[in-house]
Amino acid sequence: MEKSEQMNVLVNSTILSYIQGVIELKKITLLITALLFIQIISPTRTEAVTEPEPPSIHSEAAVVLEAHTGQVLYSKNKDVQMYPASLTKIATAIYAIEHGDLDETVTVSKRAYETGGSSVFLEEGDEATLRQLVEGLLLNSANDAGVAIAEHLSGSVEQFSDDLNTYLKEEVGVKNTHFQNPHGLFDPEHRTTAEDMAKITQYAQGNETFQQIYGMEVLEWDGQKWDATLYTHHLLMREDPYEGVIGGKTGFVPQSGFTLATSAVRGDTGLIVITMNSSSKDRSYEDTKKLLDYGFKHYETSMFKPEEEFHDLKKEYELPEKVPYTHLIGEKVEKNIENNRMVISYDDDTEIKSIKLKEVKKEESTEQSSDVEEASWKDYWPFFIFPRRLWVTELFGEIK
Repeated sequence: MEKSEQMNVLVNSTILSYIQGVIELKKITLLITALLFIQIISPTRTEAVTEPEPPSIHSEAAVVLEAHTGQVLYSKNKDVQMYPASLTKIATAIYAIEHGDLDETVTVSKRAYETGGSSVFLEEGDEATLRQLVEGLLLNSANDAGVAIAEHLSGSVEQFSDDLNTYLKEEVGVKNTHFQNPHGLFDPEHRTTAEDMAKITQYAQGNETFQQIYGMEVLEWDGQKWDATLYTHHLLMREDPYEGVIGGKTGFVPQSGFTLATSAVRGDTGLIVITMNSSSKDRSYEDTKKLLDYGFKHYETSMFKPEEEFHDLKKEYELPEKVPYTHLIGEKVEKNIENNRMVISYDDDTEIKSIKLKEVKKEESTEQSSDVEEASWKDYWPFFIFPRRLWVTELFGEIK
């Protein structure tokens, strides 16, 4: 092969290699461009919120409810109707506080005296203030005090039960509760649910007087015929103290099993735990501690001030001053206003809380438009100085 031919082959080979390199480079560039485009137009993916593993409990039904927000953080058979036993007394106590005069004197009836079960040993004809009876009702779970309260407020246990049920539905807002008496002694029609019981407790805790009595550990009972130092029956308040517990109520009849209401606060987070139909007292407390641990470990309540975050929307909506919400610790939370609702949610759009907002009413202007000129007396002066026959209008000519 001649030297010129060899040179041509070498040049052609070099050109071909260059062209192939350019083509490969274009392919790579095109691929990178396509990947970048896909990333731009594709929605940003967020990892789903990881729900904590709930504890295993023995109680047949249970609820963990945050006291400030009403959010249910854990539930088991929350809507199944069950016998509450003495948890009933939480409802009786708050009704008495809101509808009675705690300084009034109550005379104990024969029916109250004959009521069985736990008591403060009232006798027929005894007198006590309504406050004393509510204290004995909650602290010593006194059934006789419950009957005395009911008869004093409504005239009879039967009428009191009707009044209490109406109150719980209309004022507290529960739907699956029907009580037949003020104390919780067994009646097949006397039922509630774990969630309703948590809501009743939450409502009651909003009353300062109730919370004071509900949180008592010791009471000096000064009765007419029986004096004693009474101690709360709730173990987590005294014998086996749990950090943050501020109140509680125990309950038991054979048909209901062991029932327990417990309230605790740590920081800004308040928990209400209801357990129902436990097979033993120990298991009811074991379950309660597990549920309190679960709630405080994984959740916290924060305060949100909409007027600060949505300052520009104050002219459009009536914004609440503060909004408490309970959320998983460590999870990012977003707040938005859309379609007349303020929504608090996690990054993956799982809703935490939603509040309907009222629009600000815009005042209609009563001032006349600046485009309309008010008539002046000067516009009418010709009518006073010229004869009527000379009055004319633009449309109709001379007026006759």
